[in-house]
Amino acid sequence: MSAAALRLPAEWEPHAATWITWPQNPRDWPGKFAPMPWAFAEIIRKIAGAQGNERVRVLVGSAQVEKRARGQLAKAHVDLSRVDFFIIPTDRGWMRDCGPCFVERPDRQTEGQTDKQTERKAGGSVAISGFGFDAWSKYPDYQLDALVSPTLAGMLGMDFLPAEHLGRLVIFEGGALDINGRGSLVTTEECCLDPLVQVRNPGFTHADYEAVFAKSLGAANTIWLANGIVGDDTHGHVDDFCRFTDARTLVLCEERNPADPNHEILEENRERLESARLEDGSRPEVVRLPMPAPLWFDGLRLPASYANFLITNTIVLVPTFNDPNDRLALGILSECFDRPVVGIHAVDLVWGLGTIHCLTRQEPLARPAKG
Repeated sequence: MSAAALRLPAEWEPHAATWITWPQNPRDWPGKFAPMPWAFAEIIRKIAGAQGNERVRVLVGSAQVEKRARGQLAKAHVDLSRVDFFIIPTDRGWMRDCGPCFVERPDRQTEGQTDKQTERKAGGSVAISGFGFDAWSKYPDYQLDALVSPTLAGMLGMDFLPAEHLGRLVIFEGGALDINGRGSLVTTEECCLDPLVQVRNPGFTHADYEAVFAKSLGAANTIWLANGIVGDDTHGHVDDFCRFTDARTLVLCEERNPADPNHEILEENRERLESARLEDGSRPEVVRLPMPAPLWFDGLRLPASYANFLITNTIVLVPTFNDPNDRLALGILSECFDRPVVGIHAVDLVWGLGTIHCLTRQEPLARPAKG
């Protein structure tokens, strides 16, 4: 199989399921861990419920954690027939970053392999593009999280395809990129190329990353933005401020207060997007999305943003912050999508320095085999 034929589908394409890790590390939400199971239960209820109508696959660290999670979900009136549990220990479990990067690939028959049992065992037209994970090159406890993707590949019977370049495994997180499924990808130089802070892949250049994106994700056209928003401990994840909403449109957060440091950051990114090109050479449409007022906890600025939304098969879940701009942001996003936009209270969630998109990962629906 040619690795260049791999493709990371856009998030709005059909899902087989959404993945999430049940909260179990109090250090992720110090002082605010108690409400986390309820917050997660609400996210799962929205995805799996009548309006969301999508399977949710939940990682738990043990049978005891699964029992507690089932009880919590039952109390929240979650339809447990739509929920699957996988016992895999994790350190933190921010699924967007440490979880599997599910990619499409050519049907096995196109490679001369017609044995249906072999095709099914290999996951049909879905595999896992295996990036390394090192806790954002910041935290020491990541060894369990780094095993999530290969472990799930084995449990699901999917091929695990290590993302390698220059003879080494590429360290990269799902929140560091967003993609339109047609060959274009958006990311930041701060996350990928800073030579001193949270360096994932020492010595990598723009060209190195672009080669990786083309080979492992099917995205040969990279749109490079500059920096991420203030308070983001990942050092520049793009899913906190800029996202594709369809193949030609990106929403970009806007901070109108010139005294806020996010104002200059986001305006520089706007200038870059204004000169950007999509895979066909056309310019993308850019829609501005407001920022909520700054949120602080224990003296720390939090990365609160409406751009950390999750697109599911039938709804879009958007973090809200008890802010006057909540309604405006939901209205703007409602104009961008062909499915209902639903707000999820995220004031407690964001104390973990991430919200709905950071916590989840979509699994694309396998296409029927040809022939």
